[in-house]
Amino acid sequence: MSGTGTSDASAASTALLTDQYELTMLQAALRSGAAGRRSVFEVFARHLPHGRRYGVVAGPGRLLDALERFRFGRAELDFLADAHIVDEATLDYLRDYRFTGDIWGYAEGDCYFPGSPILVVEAPFADAVLLETLTLSILNHDCAIASAASRMVTAAAGRPLIEMGSRRTHEYAAVASARAAYVSGFDTTSNLEARRRYGVPSAGTSAHAFTLVHDSERHAFAAQLDALGNGTTLLVDTFDVARAVRTAVELAGPELGAVRIDSGDLPSVARQVRTLLDELGATNTRIVLTGDLDEYSIAALAAVPVDGYGVGTALVTGSGAPTAALVYKLVARADTDSDTAALRPMAKRSVGKPGRGGRKWAARRRGDNGKAVAEVITLAPPELGPNDRVLLQPLVRGGEVVGSRSTPQARERHRAALAELPAHALQLSRGYPAIPTVFEPNGD
Repeated sequence: MSGTGTSDASAASTALLTDQYELTMLQAALRSGAAGRRSVFEVFARHLPHGRRYGVVAGPGRLLDALERFRFGRAELDFLADAHIVDEATLDYLRDYRFTGDIWGYAEGDCYFPGSPILVVEAPFADAVLLETLTLSILNHDCAIASAASRMVTAAAGRPLIEMGSRRTHEYAAVASARAAYVSGFDTTSNLEARRRYGVPSAGTSAHAFTLVHDSERHAFAAQLDALGNGTTLLVDTFDVARAVRTAVELAGPELGAVRIDSGDLPSVARQVRTLLDELGATNTRIVLTGDLDEYSIAALAAVPVDGYGVGTALVTGSGAPTAALVYKLVARADTDSDTAALRPMAKRSVGKPGRGGRKWAARRRGDNGKAVAEVITLAPPELGPNDRVLLQPLVRGGEVVGSRSTPQARERHRAALAELPAHALQLSRGYPAIPTVFEPNGD
């Protein structure tokens, strides 16, 4: 199971991780006869948050896991019946519910832009509509975290990053956040469930409480070194930083692995600590900074002699964008239940929230240098140029999962996707999407 995300800690049903209106729509559609109409739903973002230049697809692996457990067992059906949420006919339908349709999606780790159809679901209306809330809750969270994490990795410019936000979010959101951050290039997490479930490398040493529970800082350091070896990381800002560094090197010698600084004027303190470590002969001892860091503060530390960062609150809250603003919209439907019935484009006309009807395909247009120049969205399989690549990959076929759920593969994919973007895509300042989204043919 390690690294693949093949299951959660338990095999609990995911069927009630939904909004009630999904079931009331189902009940009404069963009565109207529209439940069996072949339909196409699409997940996309109308815009990127906070003027960012790209988004990162994360969560399809978790979604595929959740889809396999989207079953209405006795407990779920009894709850719905006792609460009078749906009628008997709907309960009968849900009793045998299995998703039987097809799903295509952008590969996890890829980048996306406004209008990118990052997930396409084709199935009878009743099958597909039930997946809306589950799909959006997973993708909106994971894409937001991965998008923020990617910017932090860029800001770190090769210095390692530790995800350590578990104490700043919901306990299970923490696990998903650690996975999403790893997909985008973070090196380790503090969260052990993320390691157990998804194979994300974990790390961790001690907090200020460990120092305070001992009779002195010297005793605390000695105990940690005795237990974990000289390669451990000692937290040196509980009292006086300079004195703590001297004590750490005196006890561990020049083989001390690292020191962590969690407070104060980080650039100034880090420079002083680097100078002191070098004077004491600990030239290979690393310096790790933590304490309310985000991509901007990380970028500001680029010229400071440090060796890594730990990020918590900003990471698990999407660094100001806790949702990716993804929506799940019906874009096409047939007029009958027949599998061969033609699909008609459908789109809402709400002011400020217009849609583009029709089942979409997507390709990334690239120049001769391999750099992306446009996101091309079409209403038929696209005619690819010699450097273009198809973006939608099969994830589910006939109700059976066929797509990848590998976290390491998603991590490698993101590295490649980011490398094909133009250089200005990596700027942290607000701006336009790195490449334009082109709809062919232009229109609804």
